[in-house]
Amino acid sequence: MWDYTDKVKDHFLHPRNVGEVEEPDGIGEVGSLACGDALRLTFKLDENKRIKDIRFKTFGCASAIASSSALTEIAKGKTLDEAEKISNQDLAEFLGGLPEEKMHCSVMGKEALEAAIANYRGEPSMKEEFEIVCKCFGITDKEIERVARENKLTTIAQVTDYTKAGGGCQSCHPKIGAILQRVSGKPAAEPAEQRLPPGKKLSNLQKIRLIEETLEREILPPIRSDGGDLELIDIDGNRVYVALRGTCSFCPHSGFTLKHFVEAKLREFVTPEIEVEEVKP
Repeated sequence: MWDYTDKVKDHFLHPRNVGEVEEPDGIGEVGSLACGDALRLTFKLDENKRIKDIRFKTFGCASAIASSSALTEIAKGKTLDEAEKISNQDLAEFLGGLPEEKMHCSVMGKEALEAAIANYRGEPSMKEEFEIVCKCFGITDKEIERVARENKLTTIAQVTDYTKAGGGCQSCHPKIGAILQRVSGKPAAEPAEQRLPPGKKLSNLQKIRLIEETLEREILPPIRSDGGDLELIDIDGNRVYVALRGTCSFCPHSGFTLKHFVEAKLREFVTPEIEVEEVKP
């Protein structure tokens, strides 16, 4: 599916600094399980007010785990003022690059660090005054504006890649376009009028994105809560190939789960033409 660098794979398979710092000085939490990504970051300072220990817990994809691991490696040993200057682009570059569709994972890491530093300083949350623009993923106008400004985003598709906003029902595209126009001073490169009309077929990229987001948001959380798991293997047209893991791999009701839960959810949120097939070892 995604073309990950060796460094991303390494930090995903062997993440650094996983867990939680005892008696932390700062705690930052961003995302939510409902959106498919959640990150909790804790750190402790030494006598010189440098980050002595920093750890993370995350629920998310390979990019989310790798980005969180990279963040802790970069931040360790820095002062809080130095750590605040770490950008999501720094995380991506440290990992040798991330797919555009996964840049939101690096943004989540930066936001978690900022939230933890604000917690240490006793500062108010950055989200006290905001408007939820993307109700599918709970993304605010302030988040979209800041990420667009820092990363010089000019299209709605880029905003989706970096924040997830607009990747669901697409009804927020007009507001995203307005934010981009406010940031850049010119109309967004993808006006709201050009978004996918109801009933029109999805492009391959839109379909892949919606399938992955639906898996992360709607399907994997309940499956994992019962000790099971599911891996997306491939997408060929409207056929989605998956492999069952954990308790699902030997559950006698796995066939029912695939057709009446996984396939049903994908048909609801992506397209009614979706068919799910299991790939067995």
